Amino acid sequence: MKYEEFLKCTKLSLEEIIAFSCGTLIEDPPEELPQLPAPPFLMIDRITSVERNGSKGKIVAEMDVKLDNLFFQIHFRNDPVHPGCLGVDAIWQLLGFFCCLNGAQGGGRALGCKEVEFLGQVRPFNKVVRYEINVRRFSNMPQQGTALAVGTGKVFVDDEHIYTINEAKSGVFKGIAYKDFPNRSQNSIGGRIVTE
Repeated sequence: MKYEEFLKCTKLSLEEIIAFSCGTLIEDPPEELPQLPAPPFLMIDRITSVERNGSKGKIVAEMDVKLDNLFFQIHFRNDPVHPGCLGVDAIWQLLGFFCCLNGAQGGGRALGCKEVEFLGQVRPFNKVVRYEINVRRFSNMPQQGTALAVGTGKVFVDDEHIYTINEAKSGVFKGIAYKDFPNRSQNSIGGRIVTE
């Protein structure tokens, strides 16, 4: 699809999301298009709804629970449970993707959150995890090479609310991507992200 078409997307399939994470979905991408993680770290199977309302919005996505999900094999051997931190990461992934869908360019990064409340768990024989994020603020500052999305995410399993992530934040920053990995270069060492 063309970049202009991508910026108008209100839903994406698994095939489209994986193509995006591989860098093959958009025919004419801008130079610094943010990325989603590739499987098995991609926590999203489909995006079912994207709403944009000025500096606010909403994004809803789902992940199918499968008996052979990698995390069930290792977390824990005799007590398989989806790690709660991956549910939090899914919220960050989606906030970064919301930035991207709204024209942000650069490398995406999780920036934190306030309270996280776990009320339940995901087990191997559940069916669907749903993520709902109400984006209370989206700011795109292309002159500074920065974009930010802040919102509260809720995680549901089979329609039962199990986590809340308050004031989750993700940002997109120009010039931080490490595209020449594993070669040593300007971005091969981490540290504070400083924007001018």
